[in-house]
Amino acid sequence: MFDMISFIERKRDGGAHTAEEIREFVLNFASGAVPDYQASAWLMAVYHAGLKGEELKEFTLALAQSGQTLSFGDLRIVDKHSTGGVGDKVTLLLVPLAATCGVKVAKLSGPGLGFTGGTVDKLEAIPGFQTHLSSERFSDQVRRIGCAISGHSADLAPAEGKFYALRDVTGTVPSLPLICSSIVSKKIAGGADAFVFDVKCGGGAFMEDYESAEKLARALVSLSRALGKESMALITDMDQPLGEWIGNSTEVLEAVSVLRGEGPKDVKEIVINLAGAMVSIDSELSFEEGCALARKKLEDGSALEAFGAMIRAQGGDDRVCRTPETILPLAEKTHTISASEDCTVQAVNARKIGEGVKRLGGGRMSLGDPIDLSVGVRILKKNGVSAKQGEALLEILYSDDAKLADALPYFESAYTFGKANEPAEETVQRRLILGKIG
Repeated sequence: MFDMISFIERKRDGGAHTAEEIREFVLNFASGAVPDYQASAWLMAVYHAGLKGEELKEFTLALAQSGQTLSFGDLRIVDKHSTGGVGDKVTLLLVPLAATCGVKVAKLSGPGLGFTGGTVDKLEAIPGFQTHLSSERFSDQVRRIGCAISGHSADLAPAEGKFYALRDVTGTVPSLPLICSSIVSKKIAGGADAFVFDVKCGGGAFMEDYESAEKLARALVSLSRALGKESMALITDMDQPLGEWIGNSTEVLEAVSVLRGEGPKDVKEIVINLAGAMVSIDSELSFEEGCALARKKLEDGSALEAFGAMIRAQGGDDRVCRTPETILPLAEKTHTISASEDCTVQAVNARKIGEGVKRLGGGRMSLGDPIDLSVGVRILKKNGVSAKQGEALLEILYSDDAKLADALPYFESAYTFGKANEPAEETVQRRLILGKIG
């Protein structure tokens, strides 16, 4: 019989577990034989003592193998994971763009988490789009058109889901080995052969400083390598929101705009760099050559065509690629926040913007809350930009007056100003790619 008390004590005292012990522990926890209070004690021991390299590898494999695992046969699958940010609509563009570059992309995505948005929520704004595909349909679609995006199945890495829920209520979310095992186990269960990690860094990310983001990026690449998977991590800026729009429908709107050759430059550059990383780990091309190919496919309209093909394949209305304003649900009420005097925007606090959108109804305050897909915010002035008295800084689309009242304090305190014509603390030319690992 598995001795859970000795298992906890060994990790508490800084000892190491064998592969067999780890597999038995995960199996017993997944089945309910190990109660939550004992699993919580072990998670806190790991938070303080960590997991050694071989332990982390075995724990990740045990999580991945705790349920169904997807297989794509002879297809080589590349997946991407973002650690989450405000205005991060990258997956919507990256998946079809990488597919046009010859990469087979099977993307498993989730709902929003905390103040950051979720890809599944955004895609649900497209009428008819089916965000949860069966394993067979998911695999077939990737084989036919090169890409698919689906919500996580409860059958994939179910033990990881149980651990994740427990970490959320036991103060153990920030543990580096637990973060890495959570991310990589789901990628392995999803059948991917190689991974690209978009590690967000800044005030609008879970990793707020570069040192923390770099540690996570290196740990993810190291764990992937130990498991025989190729990977690359880009550390990307999230000190201010990405792009102009934050919301669900509104971010689909902006993604289509970028795919049509318009839209914010920062979104375009992040997507091109991540696509370049995916191409380079899937081919003989260098990272720079992969970026050049991705830029070409974005500019010639190929990525927009691939996005439309994916929407049609998943039952969605592909008119969103042509007239998104008439297809997507967009809130009819608007409220504008304007500059009270001539000034220069010194900073836009991404976390506060994300928290504000959540309170408008664009995110979940509690597990299982419905989301208002129509609400959102457009940032009209970003870091380093001058504004005249009365000039609009932020446009809010909302549906509910009471929710607007709850959200306004976050939006109104998100901006930091300097004197008119005073240079911003950060240069206007924003550095988007802060580092590359692997």
